Amino acid sequence: MVISSVDQLAGKGLESFMPAEDAKKFLLCPPEYFKVIDQKNPHMKDQEGKVNYDLAQQQWKKVKKAFAQSYEVFTVPATESLEDMVFSANPVFVGKDSEGEKICVLANMVHPSRRKEVAAFQEWFEQQGYRMCHIPDGQFFEGYGDALWHPGRRLIWAGHGFRSDSKVYDQLGQIFDSDVVSLKLQHEYFYHLDTCLSPISQSVALYFPGAFDRAGQDLIQTLFSDAIEVPEQEALYGFACNSFGIDQKVFIHQGNTHSCKELEKRGYEVIELDTSEFIKSGGSVSCMKAMVF
Repeated sequence: MVISSVDQLAGKGLESFMPAEDAKKFLLCPPEYFKVIDQKNPHMKDQEGKVNYDLAQQQWKKVKKAFAQSYEVFTVPATESLEDMVFSANPVFVGKDSEGEKICVLANMVHPSRRKEVAAFQEWFEQQGYRMCHIPDGQFFEGYGDALWHPGRRLIWAGHGFRSDSKVYDQLGQIFDSDVVSLKLQHEYFYHLDTCLSPISQSVALYFPGAFDRAGQDLIQTLFSDAIEVPEQEALYGFACNSFGIDQKVFIHQGNTHSCKELEKRGYEVIELDTSEFIKSGGSVSCMKAMVF
């Protein structure tokens, strides 16, 4: 079922959704060809040619090292001329169906230059034995950018409005035997769901209310018993909602004082990382990884 309002829950809470296994391995792509050459989102305005290439390489290596200290990390080789391929969240969405089969849904991205990234990821997932699924031609879907698993549950949070089409989510739910919460995004700076919602645990999430309509806010507040509102400055400039929570750790761009303090109060180990060069292109920690089995 695709859920777009609290009324559809009919009074049921998170416990009504089946438990699910979380993916806990990381798939990254090195920023070998990373740069800003155009404006695909508002964060990229006036950033053409302004990426410090050497600093970007250093930052990415530190992000990878932080992940690798506790989890297995794989990489897909970068492809020349694909400057955005470092954002490995976007070409795919990964999960298991109710029978435990590993599935990879390939993205159909809005910008033609980014569609070329998908082939390299498809090859990697085919080699790993995933069942591959495709989005119909003419429909857009940008992978983990707009689809996020609710930790520990067979429930997908899905954004639409800028990069992904809402009509895709019926198919996505069928592929994974999962319910889907469909959220309309309404703020151009929060063009992907993973820029304004970060599911940290079954009960905790970071979110920026201004990115969602009233129905979306109500769904987040209902299904996360502890939904933490992120201040606009931290959401917009610090990409606090592009953080990633796994187990009792949260990886987040450095300097988000309020968000980090709220997470630490709840007992999380907060790992701050500098992703400033990637923010120039509209992405941070969560954009730079895909979760795999």
